[in-house]
Amino acid sequence: MNTLRDPKVASVIDRMYSEASDQMAQLHERGAQLIKATTAQERADAFSDFYLPVTPESGQLLYTLVRATRPALVVEFGMSLGLSAIHLASAVRDNGVGRVVTTELSAAKVVAARASFAEVGLDDVITVLEGDALQTLAGIEEPVDFVLLDGWKDLYVPVIALLQPKLSPGALVIADNTGLPDAQPYVDYIREPANGYVGVSFPVRNSDAMEISCRT
Repeated sequence: MNTLRDPKVASVIDRMYSEASDQMAQLHERGAQLIKATTAQERADAFSDFYLPVTPESGQLLYTLVRATRPALVVEFGMSLGLSAIHLASAVRDNGVGRVVTTELSAAKVVAARASFAEVGLDDVITVLEGDALQTLAGIEEPVDFVLLDGWKDLYVPVIALLQPKLSPGALVIADNTGLPDAQPYVDYIREPANGYVGVSFPVRNSDAMEISCRT
């Protein structure tokens, strides 16, 4: 069984990636607003109508990793409009066990993503936490088996530090866009052996990568 191949799910994913592609020129123009933004909320508001998605290949990779590891709890930092969450939740559905908890600061994106989750029939396995992830994720008490970091890169280290006491042995931590300069502090942290991870950098687009790490 592969939920990603369900015609209803596949058509929504195709539509979302098509819309994301159409936004690229405008996204580059909006970059000036990001430079001016000084808080995470200002950045979220500036890009409240942009997808900022993982690549289609990265989505397939996330699906495959969740299918293989069968996590009971998947936590995503940075839902955006929900493309990566749909891939994660599709794998959870096909595993027959687990759930996805995802976070998003933009209220507009939360509304849009929840509608998409309902449209594809995956809303029953996805919990959306709206607000500052450093506050909303603090309420998680159960073991975390799989983490996707795909929000603002300068928050990767604080978010993983928050989740770290809850990570189960062997938990996977996937960080997107680790080829960007803002992600370098996270890369340095996760590759420091004393911090308890082992992993590899996986290329996902030109001059960019995902960092795939295992909690040892």
